[in-house]
Amino acid sequence: MNIQDIPQIKHTNSGNFFLLAGPCAIEGEEMAMQIAEKLIGITDKLQIPFVFKGSFKKANRSRIDSFSGIGDEKALKILRKISETFDVPTVTDIHTNEDAAMAAQYVDVLQIPAFLVRQTDLVVAAANTGRVVNLKKGQFMSPESMKHAVQKVLDCNNQNVMVTDRGTMFGYQDMIVDYRGIPTMQQYATTVLDVTHSLQQPNQMAGVTGGRPDMIETIAKAGIAVGVDGIFIETHFDPANAKSDGANMLHLDYFEALMTKLVAIRKTVNSF
Repeated sequence: MNIQDIPQIKHTNSGNFFLLAGPCAIEGEEMAMQIAEKLIGITDKLQIPFVFKGSFKKANRSRIDSFSGIGDEKALKILRKISETFDVPTVTDIHTNEDAAMAAQYVDVLQIPAFLVRQTDLVVAAANTGRVVNLKKGQFMSPESMKHAVQKVLDCNNQNVMVTDRGTMFGYQDMIVDYRGIPTMQQYATTVLDVTHSLQQPNQMAGVTGGRPDMIETIAKAGIAVGVDGIFIETHFDPANAKSDGANMLHLDYFEALMTKLVAIRKTVNSF
């Protein structure tokens, strides 16, 4: 796909990577608008094509008492408001076939979670909306096997599909990024590196996923160096009190400095 096919996306001629970023979950309108405004200011300044990310619900939490959302329609309306207020495209993940048609009324990109990317009915439901589809690579899948998930979207006459690497399981409670998979997946789809989820430490005994936010810059720099098309980063102005995935999110205060470094690396890569 061509990122210019994402509605409202800007700075597509800048030569930069594109960015999917925002909080893990929509916790409320004020927090979402605050994060969106900050990110848009940074990406406009640095000429980075930007898609605002926020989950309208979290259906895949470790424990039943974990935060799962503020209400589907309420959260989706906040995503629409962000899009209309800031003239920016939005992405959210879906978990059921019914989610696809509902979310497609509010956002520009539908994301298939890594654990669900082999669910044919879900992928087809997303593709049939005509929206851009972002397929998260399963933590258990090879880069080569993602070709078949991409083909499911293409077979629905939807050419707007991208894949996102979010790490591969390394034992029970850690993940690694195999950068060899990026050029492999680029052979058949636009490819994104999900930096923050790649640093999760799942399956903790407490039922709360851990993470290594101290390694965000390292993983992101390496992704840009090997030529990934896009970067995915979850961010929050108070990660310690975020209601989902706070342990591996980037503090919003550090976002501009990281993006500045990544843009510089991209410029160097483009010069070769």
